[in-house]
Amino acid sequence: MAYCPYSRFPVGAAILTADGAIITGCNVENASYGLTVCAERTAIHKAVVEGHRRFTAIAVTCDIKDRFVGPCGACRQVLMEFGSDWIVYLTKPDGSYKETSLSELLPLAFSPAHLGK
Repeated sequence: MAYCPYSRFPVGAAILTADGAIITGCNVENASYGLTVCAERTAIHKAVVEGHRRFTAIAVTCDIKDRFVGPCGACRQVLMEFGSDWIVYLTKPDGSYKETSLSELLPLAFSPAHLGK
Protein backbone atom coordinates (compact mmCIF):
# COMPACT_ATOMS: atom_id res chain seq x y z
CA MET A 1 0.00 0.00 0.00
CA ALA A 2 1.57 3.25 -1.16
CA TYR A 3 2.56 6.00 1.25
CA CYS A 4 1.83 9.13 -0.77
CA PRO A 5 0.42 11.86 1.49
CA TYR A 6 1.95 14.67 -0.60
CA SER A 7 1.23 13.75 -4.21
CA ARG A 8 -1.76 11.51 -3.52
CA PHE A 9 -0.48 9.52 -6.52
CA PRO A 10 -0.23 5.87 -5.47
CA VAL A 11 1.87 3.60 -7.65
CA GLY A 12 2.41 -0.13 -7.36
CA ALA A 13 4.91 -2.44 -9.02
CA ALA A 14 5.41 -6.19 -9.18
CA ILE A 15 8.60 -7.78 -10.47
CA LEU A 16 8.78 -11.32 -11.81
CA THR A 17 12.13 -12.95 -11.06
CA ALA A 18 13.80 -15.48 -13.34
CA ASP A 19 12.94 -18.23 -10.85
CA GLY A 20 9.24 -17.29 -10.74
CA ALA A 21 9.01 -15.24 -7.54
CA ILE A 22 6.88 -12.10 -7.54
CA ILE A 23 8.26 -9.16 -5.55
CA THR A 24 6.04 -6.14 -4.97
CA GLY A 25 6.71 -2.51 -4.18
CA CYS A 26 4.94 0.80 -3.77
CA ASN A 27 5.96 4.43 -3.75
CA VAL A 28 7.06 5.82 -0.39
CA GLU A 29 7.05 9.60 -0.21
CA ASN A 30 8.98 11.85 2.12
CA ALA A 31 8.48 15.44 3.24
CA SER A 32 11.91 16.06 1.73
CA TYR A 33 10.60 15.30 -1.76
CA GLY A 34 13.95 14.23 -3.21
CA LEU A 35 14.04 11.31 -0.78
CA THR A 36 10.84 9.80 -2.17
CA VAL A 37 11.29 6.29 -3.58
CA CYS A 38 9.20 5.08 -6.51
CA ALA A 39 7.34 1.77 -6.53
CA GLU A 40 9.63 0.24 -9.14
CA ARG A 41 12.77 1.01 -7.16
CA THR A 42 11.16 -0.20 -3.93
CA ALA A 43 10.39 -3.52 -5.65
CA ILE A 44 13.86 -3.95 -7.18
CA HIS A 45 15.61 -3.08 -3.92
CA LYS A 46 13.40 -5.52 -2.03
CA ALA A 47 14.15 -8.22 -4.62
CA VAL A 48 17.89 -7.67 -4.32
CA VAL A 49 17.69 -7.80 -0.52
CA GLU A 50 15.90 -11.15 -0.89
CA GLY A 51 18.76 -12.46 -3.05
CA HIS A 52 17.33 -12.07 -6.56
CA ARG A 53 19.49 -10.74 -9.38
CA ARG A 54 17.75 -11.97 -12.55
CA PHE A 55 14.38 -10.65 -13.65
CA THR A 56 12.04 -11.17 -16.59
CA ALA A 57 9.17 -8.70 -16.17
CA ILE A 58 7.71 -5.83 -14.21
CA ALA A 59 4.12 -4.59 -14.00
CA VAL A 60 3.44 -0.99 -13.01
CA THR A 61 0.07 0.45 -12.07
CA CYS A 62 -1.45 3.69 -10.84
CA ASP A 63 -4.87 5.31 -10.57
CA ILE A 64 -4.80 7.11 -13.93
CA LYS A 65 -7.66 5.73 -16.02
CA ASP A 66 -7.28 7.40 -19.41
CA ARG A 67 -3.70 6.47 -20.37
CA PHE A 68 -0.83 4.15 -19.56
CA VAL A 69 1.91 5.48 -17.31
CA GLY A 70 5.47 4.15 -17.46
CA PRO A 71 8.31 4.21 -14.96
CA CYS A 72 10.19 7.47 -14.49
CA GLY A 73 13.66 7.85 -15.98
CA ALA A 74 15.44 7.05 -12.72
CA CYS A 75 13.50 3.81 -12.34
CA ARG A 76 14.22 2.83 -15.93
CA GLN A 77 17.93 3.30 -15.29
CA VAL A 78 17.82 1.26 -12.06
CA LEU A 79 15.99 -1.57 -13.86
CA MET A 80 18.60 -1.45 -16.65
CA GLU A 81 21.23 -2.35 -14.07
CA PHE A 82 19.77 -5.86 -14.19
CA GLY A 83 19.46 -6.20 -17.97
CA SER A 84 17.59 -4.76 -20.93
CA ASP A 85 15.42 -7.78 -21.71
CA TRP A 86 12.63 -6.99 -19.26
CA ILE A 87 9.02 -7.16 -20.38
CA VAL A 88 7.21 -4.13 -18.98
CA TYR A 89 3.45 -4.21 -18.40
CA LEU A 90 1.82 -0.82 -17.95
CA THR A 91 -1.59 -1.34 -16.38
CA LYS A 92 -4.70 0.70 -15.70
CA PRO A 93 -7.23 0.32 -12.88
CA ASP A 94 -9.70 -1.45 -15.21
CA GLY A 95 -7.18 -4.27 -15.78
CA SER A 96 -6.24 -3.25 -19.30
CA TYR A 97 -2.53 -3.22 -20.04
CA LYS A 98 0.11 -2.37 -22.59
CA GLU A 99 3.11 -4.62 -23.05
CA THR A 100 6.41 -2.99 -23.90
CA SER A 101 10.05 -3.59 -23.02
CA LEU A 102 12.70 -1.83 -21.01
CA SER A 103 14.86 -1.43 -24.10
CA GLU A 104 11.95 0.36 -25.81
CA LEU A 105 11.42 2.62 -22.79
CA LEU A 106 15.13 3.41 -22.41
CA PRO A 107 16.84 3.27 -25.82
CA LEU A 108 20.61 3.73 -26.03
CA ALA A 109 20.81 3.16 -22.28
CA PHE A 110 23.91 3.38 -20.15
CA SER A 111 24.47 -0.06 -18.64
CA PRO A 112 27.03 -2.08 -16.68
CA ALA A 113 28.48 -3.19 -20.03
CA HIS A 114 29.80 0.37 -20.50
CA LEU A 115 31.99 -0.09 -17.44
CA GLY A 116 33.72 -3.13 -18.95
CA LYS A 117 37.30 -3.94 -18.17
